[in-house]
Amino acid sequence: MNLEQYLPVILFILVGAAVGVIPQVLGALVGPHRPDAAKNSPYECGFEAFEDARMKFDVRYYLVAILFILFDLEIAFLFPWAITLKEIGPAGFWAMMVFLAILVVGFAYEWKKGALDWE
Repeated sequence: MNLEQYLPVILFILVGAAVGVIPQVLGALVGPHRPDAAKNSPYECGFEAFEDARMKFDVRYYLVAILFILFDLEIAFLFPWAITLKEIGPAGFWAMMVFLAILVVGFAYEWKKGALDWE
């Protein structure tokens, strides 16, 4: 093995580490050190925290989030299909129609069960 082949990788790692470490070291050495109560207080979006950070969320929030990710990822399959539609022919078209039919049935089922309702 020739070590010259690893030189770009080693340089990339060293430059990346330097970019991450040098500004922090310079900030600690040169930056002002004037802590006060306002800077050290915890906050959310600029406001004082008024509840415990470990409060419970309704399970419907997670359900809607998971369903959004699920349907969003399935819709992402439409882009490569649309680009290659001429090459895949009628078999690819009908395969995607079956896929979309299953997707619509799943969406209708979730809608009927009320999984998408937010009260």
